[in-house]
Amino acid sequence: MSKMHSRIARSFAWAFCFVSGLALSIASPSWAQEQAAPLGFAENGEPLRPPNLEAGEPIPWLYQNSNIPVDKAWTFGVLDNGLRYAVRSNGVPPGQVSVRLRIDAGSLMEREQEQGYAHLLEHLSFRGSKYVPDGEAIRIWQRLGATFGSDSNAETTPTHTVYKLDLPNAAQIGPDGKSGIEESIKILSGMIREPGLTAEAVQAEVPVVMAEKRERAGPQVRIGEATRQLFFAGQLLADRAPIGTIETLQGATSQSVRAFHRRWYRPENAVIVIAGDGDPAVYAELLNRYFGDWKGKGASATHPDFGDPDPSAPQAKVIIEPDFPNLLNMAILRKWRPVNDTIVYNEQLLTDLLATQIINRRLEGRARGGGSYLQASVNQDDISRSVDGTFVSIIPIGDDWEAALLDVRGVIADALVSAPTEEEIAREYSEFESALAVAFETSNTEPGGKQADDIVSAVDIRETVAAPGVALEVFRGIKDSLTPEKLLSSTQTLFEGDVVRAFLVSPTPVENGEERLTEMLGREIEADAGARIAAREVTFNDLPDLGPPGTLESSVDLNLLGMELVTLSNGVRAILYSNDAEVAKIDLKVRFGNGYQAFPADKPSLVWAGESTLVSGGIGELGQEELDRLTTGRRIGLGFAVENDAFSFTAATRPDDLADQLKLFAAMLSSPKWDEAPIRRAKAAAQLAYQSFSVSPQSILERDLQYLTRSKDPRFKTPGPEEIAMLNPEAFRETWEPMLKQGPIEVLIFGDFKRENAIAALEATLGALPRREAVPIVEGADSPQFPAPNDTPEKLFHKGSDDQAAAFIGWPTGGGLAEISVSRQMEILGQLFNNRLFEKLRAQAGASYAPQVINSWPSTFESGGYFGMISQLAPENVDRFYQIVDEIRRDLIATPVSDDELARVTQPLYQLIARASTGNTFWLSQLQGGAFNVKRISAVRSILNDYSVTTPLKMQQLAQKYLTDDGAWKLVVLPEETASTEQPETDEMGR
Repeated sequence: MSKMHSRIARSFAWAFCFVSGLALSIASPSWAQEQAAPLGFAENGEPLRPPNLEAGEPIPWLYQNSNIPVDKAWTFGVLDNGLRYAVRSNGVPPGQVSVRLRIDAGSLMEREQEQGYAHLLEHLSFRGSKYVPDGEAIRIWQRLGATFGSDSNAETTPTHTVYKLDLPNAAQIGPDGKSGIEESIKILSGMIREPGLTAEAVQAEVPVVMAEKRERAGPQVRIGEATRQLFFAGQLLADRAPIGTIETLQGATSQSVRAFHRRWYRPENAVIVIAGDGDPAVYAELLNRYFGDWKGKGASATHPDFGDPDPSAPQAKVIIEPDFPNLLNMAILRKWRPVNDTIVYNEQLLTDLLATQIINRRLEGRARGGGSYLQASVNQDDISRSVDGTFVSIIPIGDDWEAALLDVRGVIADALVSAPTEEEIAREYSEFESALAVAFETSNTEPGGKQADDIVSAVDIRETVAAPGVALEVFRGIKDSLTPEKLLSSTQTLFEGDVVRAFLVSPTPVENGEERLTEMLGREIEADAGARIAAREVTFNDLPDLGPPGTLESSVDLNLLGMELVTLSNGVRAILYSNDAEVAKIDLKVRFGNGYQAFPADKPSLVWAGESTLVSGGIGELGQEELDRLTTGRRIGLGFAVENDAFSFTAATRPDDLADQLKLFAAMLSSPKWDEAPIRRAKAAAQLAYQSFSVSPQSILERDLQYLTRSKDPRFKTPGPEEIAMLNPEAFRETWEPMLKQGPIEVLIFGDFKRENAIAALEATLGALPRREAVPIVEGADSPQFPAPNDTPEKLFHKGSDDQAAAFIGWPTGGGLAEISVSRQMEILGQLFNNRLFEKLRAQAGASYAPQVINSWPSTFESGGYFGMISQLAPENVDRFYQIVDEIRRDLIATPVSDDELARVTQPLYQLIARASTGNTFWLSQLQGGAFNVKRISAVRSILNDYSVTTPLKMQQLAQKYLTDDGAWKLVVLPEETASTEQPETDEMGR
């Protein structure tokens, strides 16, 4: 039941370090076991059949071998040539149609000399095909309002290739009289059936894929490759990364790529899914029209044997990554086999997920209390239809990885011999039930793109989809069977397997490391019951008392979609927007204080530690564990962020939880706990993270670009050893306690609520706090500056591969609300520049995979904005990057763009704003700050026009004003080995 899997996986997300090297995506979890019954038959020998089908009604192709009730919102069909499809109507967002075209061929289907071909073919399909010349497909979709890279994209994994299109205005009629959706189906059919696999196209695109491979290279990829080779030894997955190898890519020819296409791009290997604001019968007819006469050439290819885990392969591996922290992964591997996706199967799946979550909560509890590891978790996952595994991920603190492994294994050992308590089971059951109930409540507003993705995921893992109500019903049906003994049995099964392996990453050589790691895998471990979390009842009555409620003082209609500004007697102001755009969901934000403007711009501070540490400290007498208990089974959150002009708490909740959610916000403001343990953990996390910042040009930019483009303002500096050393419990409290008292308070409540309930909840919570007065911003803190122009780029150096570099160039623009319309017009200019940069640097020169244009205009600062270009590339292409940027800049200054080129930018921007404005997060982000600054509300009224209506002359004038000959600041990130011949601008940034 793929949909059930993905929902739970999102609610309890878990990641382990080798995922990035495995594939571009990984299938949703599923508990696969040795086949207990033949496919298509139940344990009692009866044929499997969905129970909601009438007698004689055919079983849809997705539900073969299953008794999961069919989701009848979908129409399933099979064309005469074997192509399968699923179509449905979905009006979220309005006007959009989402198309997914899946080919059952990924890197595991490649022959030895074809490694990387599935991914290369994905690239080539966009270049040109039967109905469009090279590069024109992207332009056509831009004219229809689709943005390349987000609305039109593709992915290749070990097991499939998926082409994705989210067409914003599918009913739009083009100049040829076809609707946008028909034109798109036609183009897709040409891309899949007859891509332009010419020698010229292959020669042009291979460098692009090579650039992608180069830009992704680094410790994470090396770790991923080494982990795959260890964990999946003896299987195709061990040596089949979707990106391919240098040798096979350089050896690709038109003939060899055509041969791969001929074997795998066939109708019987294709599934097309369409979910959108239209008639499913029309979608089905279009598929038949443009794909119905598609026929494969020659014999159909058979899938290779992916292989099984090899018990004879080595158990352990250690690799040295000098600039990476210690990481440890374990795997208990079993053979993957297809399963009957039945109710019973999913009941067991859900039981297994509960079992893993009980262990994970214990592991997290141990980490919070201080110990040998920063983080540890257990997850069961099916990997690329190759293994069914239980994976353990550990991030040790310091170098004593053996102690961390022993501690984690001790917690697991206890779970293997002692059943969990009834209270533990009930707690995790409540969490899962809440997640599934929220999915059910909000299912009517689920986007069509998400629903299409669910079908694709189900096909990939050979399972079905279930309507949200079915998933919830199945889960509630197992409640009475969730005994401690059953959870114990499930846990024991999770840790049984044919193969056990472990992988260690260390920054320094480990003497006899693989022998020591192998020995520890076989060592008997004493069960550690100390990590069990004692039961404790916690209610919202345990939060500190807030005092007598406030009262509503005034209300003002904002004359904007029914929004209202209310003021309470203590000065709290709230913008209320009650609507049913997202059923049973409310987005909340509480803003207070001055954010970054509360900290000095000329000396270090602990501003960086707030987001990772403040909320973890607890409230009143309640620590993080008690707060977790308080919100168990509820949709209540407590996110914290530092913004340019305010601090903020955020959450998404539902109507029944609104009052308690607001109470939690108020209690956090009035009575923070200041627990020391989260501060120690945050310090350890910062130290570990800092180790890896120099491993690639990308990580250097992540570390330093914001800091440098604000003229080394210390508020925006990623903490290094000196800044991290400043963090201790006393200094943290001294910094942040006064910040929580800064006022005034602004509340934004957007979503599905009743006005009277929201006002009553505000009065009883945030309205009960003492009146808070405004605090002046720190002098100079509202005016960060873009650095002065330089003729010679500032240089930084990374410790990664010597064929990696990055370059940046930018011009100062502005900030604030006074010229906000200019900033939005600059976004149009940015998209124009980005399209040209993509075309010249990637499509033509093959020098970079993903160059970007950045338009930064901080509306909450009065300065500091910039217009910049950034790209990863080979060191020898840095000058070429600057040359191409300058050519584009000069042309935009000298010559107005064409109407068509402008439309290919303004149409996608218009559609982007139109779609985003159907959700509450868009309006909340635009109106935050408006309770105390009416200019923010005024600025919203022109947003759609500002982003989508302009002229070629206006674009030329903006380029002339800002992209001046002498105004640019440049930065390059080069391999460290060049530092001996290059003199860095400052020792500080070389670190």
